[in-house]
Amino acid sequence: MDVMSLIIQLLSGAAGGNVAGALLKNLSLGTVLNSVVGIVGGGLGGQILSQILHVAPAAGGLDIGSILTQVAGGGVGGGGLLVLVGLLKSLTSK
Repeated sequence: MDVMSLIIQLLSGAAGGNVAGALLKNLSLGTVLNSVVGIVGGGLGGQILSQILHVAPAAGGLDIGSILTQVAGGGVGGGGLLVLVGLLKSLTSK
C-alpha cells in the first residue's frame, strides 16, 4: 500500500462521514466528529475493500480502477462507521 492510496481513502472517508451526517441528522455528531469518525472508517473501509477485491496500484502509479476502489471503500467505510457510532451514541444516551 502506498501513501497516495491511504490519502484517497482518508479524504473520501471524511467526505462519506459528513455526507452521512448531513443525510441522517439524528445520527450526526457535528462536523468535526463526523470528519474524524469518517477518516477512521475510510481508512478501515478502504483497506478491507481493497483486500477483498485484491486491487493494488499499478507499478509506477495509480490506475483508475484502484482510485475508484479507494474512493468507494473510503466513502462507504466513513459513512458506515458514522452510522454505527451515531446509533451507539443514541442508544447509550437514552
